Amino acid sequence: MQAIISLLSAHKDWFVLTGAGVSAASGVPTYRNSDGIWQRKPPVTHQEFMAEQSSRRRFWSRNMVGWRFMIDAQPNSAHLALVKLQQLGLVSCLVTQNVDGLHQRAGSKAVIDLHGRVDSVSCMACGHKYSRASLQTWLETQNPEYALLAGGIAPDGDADIDHLDYSEMQVPDCEHCGGILKPDAVFYGDSVPKDRLLLAEQKLRQANGLVVAGSSLMTYSGYRFVSGHSSKANLFCCLMKAKQEQMTSRHLK
Repeated sequence: MQAIISLLSAHKDWFVLTGAGVSAASGVPTYRNSDGIWQRKPPVTHQEFMAEQSSRRRFWSRNMVGWRFMIDAQPNSAHLALVKLQQLGLVSCLVTQNVDGLHQRAGSKAVIDLHGRVDSVSCMACGHKYSRASLQTWLETQNPEYALLAGGIAPDGDADIDHLDYSEMQVPDCEHCGGILKPDAVFYGDSVPKDRLLLAEQKLRQANGLVVAGSSLMTYSGYRFVSGHSSKANLFCCLMKAKQEQMTSRHLK
């Protein structure tokens, strides 16, 4: 920890971007390994979720099981180290690609959740919001046979239970208008909300440098910050593998 502080203290106002690797030690799996190689079945896409009842059944059956793991996950030393750096005034903005809320639970302030959060749910028709925890009771009550299932935890509150029949799974609808309920996370095939992206880009322009922690940068949502940061050479630090390995020596003194 002291070595990291010493490295970053030469220049304050760091923009920090974190990815799934930061939460791995908390027991939250990643879609890719440390070399950036995809290692899981494709998740339900935004288009599939919105168009197909069968996809929503698949999603909610897996999510009902995976949610138990998510609520038990606790911040790890990486989350706490970033809290410390923020308290020391070294970090001016923390942007995360993670949807687990562990940065906030650790104590980080003003976090920009680039891909949203899985602990809240919205109606896609009327916009009414629900807590994900409140839906768990409904899901388990309406699906008692699925409530007894156990599966291996997967990324983003998912679970590995695809071998089971979920055709009878009862999925929640909005109690106000009957609309489709969807977690407030950016699914694959969807885009980061424009206002959220503009805020992050503004913070990056104001920062003195960029730190990437726990991200393979294999998706454009994260890589865009690095590709547009070349004007701030020598103020770039990477703390993982994959794409950014080639950038570290070029940008970090």
